[in-house]
Amino acid sequence: MRPMFIAAIAALAVSAAAPAVSARQAAEGAAAGPSQPVVTVTRDGDAWTADYQLDRDAPVWAFFRSALIQESRRPWRPDQWRVETPGVLLERAGNYDILRAADGGPLPRRIRIAFTPKSENLEADYGVLAFTDGSVALPSGQFDVFPLSSVAEAAAAPQDLNGYPLQGGAASVTWRDRAGPVLFRGERVAEASAVEADTYVLFGRADMLESARLVTVTDPALPAWISGGIQDFAPRVADLYAARLGPGQSDRPTVMISWAGPTSGMTSMGGSVMPGLIVMRFEGEGVLEPTAPVFNSSRWFIGHESAHFWLGQVVRYERARDAWITEGGADLMAVRALKAIDPGYDALAALQKEVDDCIALADQPVVEAAGRGEHRALYACGAVFSLVAEGVQRRATGGDWFDFLKALIDASREDGVLTRKEWLDALDAVSGDPSLRRDMETLLDEGSPRAGEVVAGLLERSGVASRREDGRVVLVAAPDAPRG
Repeated sequence: MRPMFIAAIAALAVSAAAPAVSARQAAEGAAAGPSQPVVTVTRDGDAWTADYQLDRDAPVWAFFRSALIQESRRPWRPDQWRVETPGVLLERAGNYDILRAADGGPLPRRIRIAFTPKSENLEADYGVLAFTDGSVALPSGQFDVFPLSSVAEAAAAPQDLNGYPLQGGAASVTWRDRAGPVLFRGERVAEASAVEADTYVLFGRADMLESARLVTVTDPALPAWISGGIQDFAPRVADLYAARLGPGQSDRPTVMISWAGPTSGMTSMGGSVMPGLIVMRFEGEGVLEPTAPVFNSSRWFIGHESAHFWLGQVVRYERARDAWITEGGADLMAVRALKAIDPGYDALAALQKEVDDCIALADQPVVEAAGRGEHRALYACGAVFSLVAEGVQRRATGGDWFDFLKALIDASREDGVLTRKEWLDALDAVSGDPSLRRDMETLLDEGSPRAGEVVAGLLERSGVASRREDGRVVLVAAPDAPRG
């Protein structure tokens, strides 16, 4: 769930995109009923089609998952999808890719789309995974649509659909491959059908290895050390999280790993998490061998994605602008887990980067960062806020970040939502210092040209050791690793 994929020379670029709640789940008034669109996705050799049977007349249907390409900030569908039904156009309106009738009237009830899946790095969303043996994994949510009354309404629809009055039920989608079974939720099936599947569907064979704690699906060309390291480390970090936080969303997840090749001058890891599934994409000559920096970064990456089975799946944020809760919290979970498993891990360096990035990006409102394409602000400032919460927890009880987080998760297990208010209320209760909340809300809602001073004050008042050095806020000691 890290939307910051950057091709890097002699540096690691980590990417993942995974909203903590599906767009339709987030929108109110969208309970599935007897009337719903039906979609059939078919692979027949090199030909891919999506056949839509719409359940009502509407001049516009919009795609929930309409993220932009990370590097270019352009829509991806126009390059990959082609509408075959006459009189139907695929366009962009505001935040959404839409289907509309060329004559302005209702769309035909049956629409066929031909497409060519292509792996792209998307902003805070799930992209196609392409394997070197020809296998392809499609994110199920790419095909879900909702009706609108006009292009103008589509253009005005908010990026965050929480509370938006959607009409009709979620689409029922079927996936089939003429060549054989598809892999759906860890099992090979002749075809798969679901409403809001919230997963990846694999077309092709790839390589699947099952163990008591993990199912791994890997690209056959993937460097062996990557799959071996994941099979060893993922269960260990999951056991640590379960020991500290209680049951997570999945006891035996599937890890699906694609390989984009040994691109010169690049060291890249990307990924996301869905219920019971971690998806990873590796690329670049920099990951061919397990050098110490790459090895540590891959472990941190696994730790972050695994953290979302608790912070993101057991409990999710209420609004998309609150992603700092899950993303920053998962960042600190990963740092603390790695330090507990490997005492030689340099947690201080990892946390210093969070501080540096938060200060650099919090000159504008953090809650609006996604709209600016600055998703990193949600991670970095969320991690800094989590570090502050850990500081006050240590001072109050001798505990750590997991102690602060466990109380929040346990209190929210029933409804599955951890709101910003609940998070900040807990901070107030543990710290007894309302100024911490006030400064966090300033950075969240307004940003500050003095973000460095605000962050320095948060760290100092919460007991996180730091100093100011040539205008920079510098952590001077990594707090103790978590227990377990």
